[in-house]
Amino acid sequence: MPQTECLRVENLVVRYTDELILDDISFSVNRGEIFIIMGGSGSGKSTLLRHMVGLEMPASGHVYIRGTNISSTDEQTFMNLLKKIGVLFQGSALIGSMTIGENVALPIIEHLKIDSRLIPQIVRMKLSMVGLACFEQHLPNEISGGMKKRAGLARAMALNPEILFLDEPSAGLDPGTAAGIDELILHINRTLGTTIVIVTHDLDSIFTVGKRAIMLDINSKKIIAQGDPRTLKDSHDNPIVRNFFMRKSVHDS
Repeated sequence: MPQTECLRVENLVVRYTDELILDDISFSVNRGEIFIIMGGSGSGKSTLLRHMVGLEMPASGHVYIRGTNISSTDEQTFMNLLKKIGVLFQGSALIGSMTIGENVALPIIEHLKIDSRLIPQIVRMKLSMVGLACFEQHLPNEISGGMKKRAGLARAMALNPEILFLDEPSAGLDPGTAAGIDELILHINRTLGTTIVIVTHDLDSIFTVGKRAIMLDINSKKIIAQGDPRTLKDSHDNPIVRNFFMRKSVHDS
């Protein structure tokens, strides 16, 4: 079956005052795939994600979601597009004074016009999907780091998004907990068909969930590699790419 593009970044340039952060970034993401944005610290991965979800506007270039240019559309169309995406931020971004259930309910209350009596049922379903069925009444400071990631993922999935954006989903987690997050990501993709875009530098996660990736470079500000991570690891001729996968500094080669 032919692949259907659901997201496209076209000639994106990002500047903060006079500093160039990203230069001429172009790629597309197909519906139903898990797509990896990788690179070392400071290479602009999270910055790229913020532009992809419309939190920041580029100096030039475009981001298209479902064929709509998010930087030039009207506010109502943009708000409707936001209902089609979910975002897990790096620190989970849970509101500490609210229970896990209340955090998950927030986007439902804000964006869906449904009978309020149905909201607790939806919240329980979303928490069950991420393995937190019994933690609805807990506060964020009462659960572990891995559970916070799962709760943030449940909130990101609250509106049944077509695209999930995950910023460093395994950051700060022990290997076993991180592996559990990877398995959850694969489960969501396989069972729901959700398109998932992941920002990460975690090699275990990259090889576990990723079939296609781009690599950003802090020096050139560009994409320096793209394709299957395993192929890039084994055969790419750029020493920066090879050393990323070997976890070495380019100066050590």
